[in-house]
Amino acid sequence: MKASQIDEKFDENSEDILEYFDTKNIRKVNETPKRVNIDFPTWMVESLDREAQHIGVSRQAIIKMWLAEKLSRVS
Repeated sequence: MKASQIDEKFDENSEDILEYFDTKNIRKVNETPKRVNIDFPTWMVESLDREAQHIGVSRQAIIKMWLAEKLSRVS
């Protein structure tokens, strides 16, 4: 099927076009992890750990969540 035909089906919303794509190897752009090291003062790590435990996630997860929230506001 030509791309123009898929575009037409998408625009018409007449059927699910995902069947025309290989979804096994989908990757988001810029989603490849990149390791960074950050030094935090002890009080900050302890506060992060308390909050992470309170909501049931890891320290890394809460840092990612808060950074993502902040960055989405400035973008």
